[in-house]
Amino acid sequence: MPKVNCEKWNQTQEELRELGIKAEHPRTRERLIALYEISDGKSATKVGKETGRNPQTVMSWVHKYNQQGISVLEDNHSGGIGKKLSKSDFCQ
Repeated sequence: MPKVNCEKWNQTQEELRELGIKAEHPRTRERLIALYEISDGKSATKVGKETGRNPQTVMSWVHKYNQQGISVLEDNHSGGIGKKLSKSDFCQ
C-alpha cells in the first residue's frame, strides 16, 4: 500500500484535503483529494475506481508528491501544441 509522505513537506492529511477542496483547477482538486484519501487508508485501486483513473496513475501522483511536493500535482496544461503556421502563411 502506498504511503503519502505529508511529514516530508510539513503538511497534514487535513491540509491536503483543504488544499484539494480549495484548488482552482479540477485536475488539481482530483489529485490532492486522491492523496488525502490514500493517506486516510484507501487503496490506489479503490481511488482509481472511484475517479475513473487507472490505479497506476493514482500511484504516480503519490510518487510525484513524495519526491517533489505539492507543486508537481498542480495542473499546468499549456493549451496544446503550438501553431505550425502563422496567419500570414494561411493568407498566401
